[in-house]
Amino acid sequence: MQAIIDAKGRGELPHSDIALVVSSGRDAFALERAKKAGINCFVLDETDYTNNDVFDGVKYDDDLAAILQKHGIDVIVLAGFLVIIGTRVLNLYQNRIINVHPSLIPSFCGDGFYGLLVHEAALTRGVKVSGATVHFVNEITDGGKIIMQKAVEVADGDTPETLQRRVMEQAEWIILPRALEALCAGKLE
Repeated sequence: MQAIIDAKGRGELPHSDIALVVSSGRDAFALERAKKAGINCFVLDETDYTNNDVFDGVKYDDDLAAILQKHGIDVIVLAGFLVIIGTRVLNLYQNRIINVHPSLIPSFCGDGFYGLLVHEAALTRGVKVSGATVHFVNEITDGGKIIMQKAVEVADGDTPETLQRRVMEQAEWIILPRALEALCAGKLE
């Protein structure tokens, strides 16, 4: 969130505006960042759609679609949004939803690979290079067309936390605003 706010402030996103932040959790730090920047926020907490450990993904998707349409959203950027986007939103925003993932897809991606789990897997596997990927979102988790990737060296002694921080700083925060600008400028198919 902050990388996009900062890029917008530096004039690097001339083809977009940050109209709304929707969080999948009430405690997301992105909400504070957005509020500080004067951006309209909405929380669509997954727990509000869960009853007896059963998540109502259809209702969640319908409510998310309604919020996005009400606010006139054209493009969706996912960064730390931990709910899988449903069919209705996917159909409404086909090739207009992008996600940043903390690995070089196709490595360490798909169901169950998010946050520190990605970096733990990379370190367990012993890779020497990790990084981040921005990709289109489709019905397959982390399966959409790759837009941009940036590699980051894995250092001796890295922990999941140190690797995560370096991947964010050296890759995610750089390629996410670039991919967003490319999409909004009509440079992506």
